[in-house]
Amino acid sequence: MIRLVWRFILLSMGLLLAPAVLAKSDAPLRIYFIDVEGGQSTLIVTPAKQSILIDTGFAGVRDAGRIVEVARGAGIKQIDYVLITHYHEDHVGGVADLLEKFRVGIFVDHGENQEDSAAAKKNYAAYVAAIKHNARVVLRPGQGVPLKGIILQVLTAAGDHIPDPLPGAGEANIYCDLEKQPPDDTSENSRSLGVLITFGKFRFLDLGDLTEKRELELVCPNNLIGTVDLYLATHHGGHPDNPRALAWAVHPRVAVINNGPHKGGSPEAWQIIHDSPDLADLWQLHYAMDSDKPHNAPENLIANIDEKSDGHYIEVKAGSDGGFSVTNSRNGIEKEYRKKASVDVP
Repeated sequence: MIRLVWRFILLSMGLLLAPAVLAKSDAPLRIYFIDVEGGQSTLIVTPAKQSILIDTGFAGVRDAGRIVEVARGAGIKQIDYVLITHYHEDHVGGVADLLEKFRVGIFVDHGENQEDSAAAKKNYAAYVAAIKHNARVVLRPGQGVPLKGIILQVLTAAGDHIPDPLPGAGEANIYCDLEKQPPDDTSENSRSLGVLITFGKFRFLDLGDLTEKRELELVCPNNLIGTVDLYLATHHGGHPDNPRALAWAVHPRVAVINNGPHKGGSPEAWQIIHDSPDLADLWQLHYAMDSDKPHNAPENLIANIDEKSDGHYIEVKAGSDGGFSVTNSRNGIEKEYRKKASVDVP
């Protein structure tokens, strides 16, 4: 089964990158940042109603239930691809619970666990056992999955990254001189499967829990990514991850931090992302209780504002012209971000 799916995806890569596939559509690309209280679970629904779930949050009925509720609200009956960034509990723990509640097609990951810890080994074994009846695909940088109307491209996986700049990228990064030599990281975080999703002129960057050294390898001395419209803060808005050389070089127009009330959203990372040159707004899944008010977004841009979270999410609707809106499900507040005339990504 794995071999057959591999062949299907590899044969589809030519179609994936073909300009004809990127025909304009009136339907938006929808992205839902689901509240799994300090983990990750991001649901992406394409204009063609294909679906990708990036990570499944923690084990238990809470996170799986929230994923299913959002998926049904988005009008889908199956998640076509579940992409697992790495094998920490807050990202892969909910796989078995989700499979009990909802139909899933193909699982995508970076391959075997590479962290020498009992927890990561246990998480990986549980993941493999849970998906034994599903197709599984291992992807490497530069590859993707066949989708109609959008491109999902893997930038990082298993400690490797794309060797060459993406179209329109490759400029020398003036912010690299601000960074010190980062330490090595042998955890699964540094092996995160990170992706860039492109819909016409709209670009969304999700690098999972990628850590500082791997982040800098992507953008120093040259920025291999280019600019993006929407940036999911790496590692839940943790520090020293989200270095200036990344968060400033990709020039996001909007950033989202998928933090929990007591996890992520560090003041140092928050300030770096907030100060990114073109940033219009920074949205958060939770108010960061262990930070302070100056290092939290305004309450109307925070989905969950106290420790008794009701599982509110953040929704993005993007057009192929690069314009998009962001909505807070807690209060219904929606902000629109018009396309930038200077953005013209092939």
